[in-house]
Order: sequence, then structure tokens, then C-alpha cells
Amino acid sequence: MTNTAKVLFGSRYIGDSEPIYIIAEIGINHNGSLELAKKLIDGAVFAGCDAVKFQKRTPELCVPKDQWYIERDTPWGRIPYIEYRRKVEFSFEEYSEIDRYCKEKGIDWFASAWDEEALNFLEEFEPVAYKLASASLTDENLLKKVKATKRPVMLSTGMSTMEEIESAVNLLGTDKLLIAQSTSTYPCKLEELNLNVIKTYKKKFPGVPIGYSGHETGLAPTLAAIAIGACFVERHITLDRAMWGTDQAASVEIGGMFRLVKDIRDIEKALGDGIKKVYESEYPNIKKLRRAKNDVTV
Repeated sequence: MTNTAKVLFGSRYIGDSEPIYIIAEIGINHNGSLELAKKLIDGAVFAGCDAVKFQKRTPELCVPKDQWYIERDTPWGRIPYIEYRRKVEFSFEEYSEIDRYCKEKGIDWFASAWDEEALNFLEEFEPVAYKLASASLTDENLLKKVKATKRPVMLSTGMSTMEEIESAVNLLGTDKLLIAQSTSTYPCKLEELNLNVIKTYKKKFPGVPIGYSGHETGLAPTLAAIAIGACFVERHITLDRAMWGTDQAASVEIGGMFRLVKDIRDIEKALGDGIKKVYESEYPNIKKLRRAKNDVTV
């Protein structure tokens, strides 16, 4: 069965017959710095990405209480984990500036809402969509609340069984749903990426655009995901993979993101429409290289 669904995502559609939608996942690679976030947005625009994505959490709801006061080494020194989580969350004023800046630069932005309070916060900005992180796939209350916004939902499926994924899809419905194959290891081993799950999803969820959220090092697997049918891709973006932060090592630097986008656009052109034809450029070689029937000696 052919997967031909399209989902309106901001000002354009995502679907099998549409250009690949490329997302630069900023996440928390900004380390709480609005200036750094803007540089990452600039990098995504330079690379030709369609969107940037952030993550929004309410630390008091997302961090287990038994971890609150465990001290961690951070860019702000050795501080309790709950304090660190607070420092990497942007305020309403900072997200207002991100919203303004992305509109100025002509790039979509959206975010993963990790809890219901975070979702309420993000709704103030009317984002083009929501991402449901792999960790949130089994949070039924959050899924119901995200569905109630009636915005497109991109569901990441790392650390999840097929039964859990089916349950989430049944709850969310397929009307404005997109599903991403993902493995929740940072960085991820090549042998655990399991890109062929993209094909499995396309058969199992016909009518739902299927994509790929990658955490590997290198670019080749993401390009392979496009070649086997992903209609959107998401990769973490960073200024420097050696920067402080848990996601930096599994991220792509600006130059790499530029190459990734260029290669994806080249692959789109090369894949074609699947209809076998003789191209105009081939006719001279037909005359030059193919013998006519009456030239054949028996």
C-alpha cells in the first residue's frame, strides 16, 4: 500500500510526494544562552533547514525528586541537578525573542513539550506543531492534551515497543500525525539505528508521514533514511561537538548540517518519480551506441 498522506506543517506540507522537511534540533544545546540559541538558528538558516526545534520542560515536574539535590558539574559550577535544569530553561521573554527571531529569519520553530505545564507555556506562541519525545510516548495525559491543541504532532519512537507505539497512535489518531523512527542512545551505534523500521512503519501506518530522528555520529545513515522513504529528518545541531552538554556529541556542526541538507536535496532529485522513461539526453547515445535491427549481422 502506498503511503500518500500529507500533513500541513506551518506553511507547507510534509508527505511522500513533498520535499523532505529538515529539522535542526537545537534542544538544550544552547546551554541556557539566548545568544547561543540565536547562533544555532542562524546556522540552521545558513544550512537550509526548514525548522529548528527546542525542548521545554518544567523541571519540578520532569526531574524525579530523588535527583533534585544530586550535585552535578555544569558550566555554572557544581550545583544541584534541579538548579541546572532550571538554568537551561528559557523564560517567556526569551521564547518571545526566539519566536520573533525565527519569523525574522523565515524559519519555522516548534518544541517538544515534556509535561502539561510546558505545553500550556508553548501554546502562548501558537507553534507550527508539537514534538512528543520518545520519553513521553507512554504519558497518556500529555498525549491527550497535545491532541486537544489540534496542531500537528510529530511522535518520536525511541525506547518504545511496537505495542506502546500502537497505543500512542490509537490515542493520538492519525489525522495530523507524523511518526519518526529513532533510537534513544546518544550517540547511537550504527547497528542499533534500525533504519528499516521506516519501511515497517510505512506498511503498518499507511497514510501517516514517516521520518527519522537520528542520534548517530556522521551523516550517511540520515541520507540512507531518505533513500528508503523518510519524508522528514531531524538531527541535533551544535556549534561544536566538544561543547558541554549531553547531546553535543550526537549533534551535527553547522558545516556538516550544510552538507547534509545539500546531499538530501541531491538525493531527492536523483530518486525521481519511479516512472521508467528515455531522457532527451540519452538519444544521442542511442544513435551512437545502439545498433539498429537492420545493422545486425546473422
